[in-house]
Amino acid sequence: MILFGFGSGTKNDRIAVMGMIATSQFKKGVYIIFNNEPFMITDITFVSPGKGSAFYRTKLKSLLTGSLVENTYKSGEKAEEVFVDTHEADYSYFDGSSYVFIEPRTFEQYVVSAEVVGEDKIFLKEGRPYRIKFYEEEAVGLTLPKSINCVVTETENSVKGDTVTNALKPATLDTGAKVQVPLFIKKGEEILLSTETGAYLSRAKNQN
Repeated sequence: MILFGFGSGTKNDRIAVMGMIATSQFKKGVYIIFNNEPFMITDITFVSPGKGSAFYRTKLKSLLTGSLVENTYKSGEKAEEVFVDTHEADYSYFDGSSYVFIEPRTFEQYVVSAEVVGEDKIFLKEGRPYRIKFYEEEAVGLTLPKSINCVVTETENSVKGDTVTNALKPATLDTGAKVQVPLFIKKGEEILLSTETGAYLSRAKNQN
């Protein structure tokens, strides 16, 4: 790990950097230096045009101001990866403005703002462990498990005799997520939900 300087005499005048990473290693949740400041990649799209070189279109969120910017990187280009601390804790509750996580062994509490959690709030399950990312002791990101179990709280009853292959219907889950589920899924059932796509994966195991 090295230190990257972009000024002097301020709180953020030196950034802990882990080294260089190529665009092929870019993904959501990775922290990089852009314009001499630390940013988190919030979205990335690979583009391979018919003519010209391939490139990556990224959306970045500043760890210092929270502002969002877009930037394009040529395929193979490199950026410096920012070091952030990681703490694992169980989600406990929402206090009206922030989400509170508790480390089960030490009972230390970590508070993550609603702005940082953003749309990922629909993937928060009480008692489930999450990895919280910190930059200069401020929570700046959340790493989700690949999937979570959710209970269907609202959905239409399937019509008897409706056997259309791969047919779907809307459902609301206990986290507030709204998804499309197969016709055979009923209210009260537990399902497995992908946090990467927000899509239904399967019925949860060990159901009667």
